[in-house]
Amino acid sequence: MFEIFTILHDNGMLLLMGQYPNGPLGGVLCTLVISVLAVVLAFPIGVMLGLARLSPWRWLSWPATCWVYLLRGIPLMMVVFWTYFCVPLLIGHNISGFATMLCTLVIYESAYIAEIVRGGIQALPHGQYEASRALGMSHLKTLRLVILPQALFNTLPSLVSQLVSIIKDSTLGYVINVPELTFAANQVSNQLLTKPFQVFAIVAMSYYIICFSLTWLANKLEAHIAQKRRQPPQANPSVAPAVMLTKTSSQ
Repeated sequence: MFEIFTILHDNGMLLLMGQYPNGPLGGVLCTLVISVLAVVLAFPIGVMLGLARLSPWRWLSWPATCWVYLLRGIPLMMVVFWTYFCVPLLIGHNISGFATMLCTLVIYESAYIAEIVRGGIQALPHGQYEASRALGMSHLKTLRLVILPQALFNTLPSLVSQLVSIIKDSTLGYVINVPELTFAANQVSNQLLTKPFQVFAIVAMSYYIICFSLTWLANKLEAHIAQKRRQPPQANPSVAPAVMLTKTSSQ
């Protein structure tokens, strides 16, 4: 146990931020940055794919369905290699390992987010869609004001679980030299030579603390949002049909 504190004292900054500011950002900060960026970029793509899968037009639903099933049916490692070798051929020049892993996570996780969004929409009573159309709302306005706000709220726990999964998936960046936490830990282990167990025990504890903290914060945020939704809605003419429909469906 004392050796773990010694390793943290001597190599804590390398595990935290890599060689930054004298080199590229790495360690825990690199893992968090690439994971947050992947979530931010994959979320709108996943929402559009989820809506496309539920679209009544086959020219939208079929390609989206093929895309989702293809990505969910292959290992993430394969997508990492395809991105690593194919993207430079498509754009004509090499890209960094960080950009490669970010593109990989955005492409791969968009399929899972699409299924989460699709499940959240299908879990809502179909009468809400029919009632909103009966009120004169268009298809897109119904999705924007009535369906999506409820569906995304209901899928919040699943989206949080996917964020935790992305953080753990980012460890595969090690194979293409992304300086994330696992890569930094391997550098420390190579320097010490005789203490790999202690080094990777620190890595395991770090991932546990990060994932547990994010889950705890998300639960608190979910409870706060649920409390806000129970409050009487403010008058707003642009969302009046949606508010009236929500009140009707809850009775």
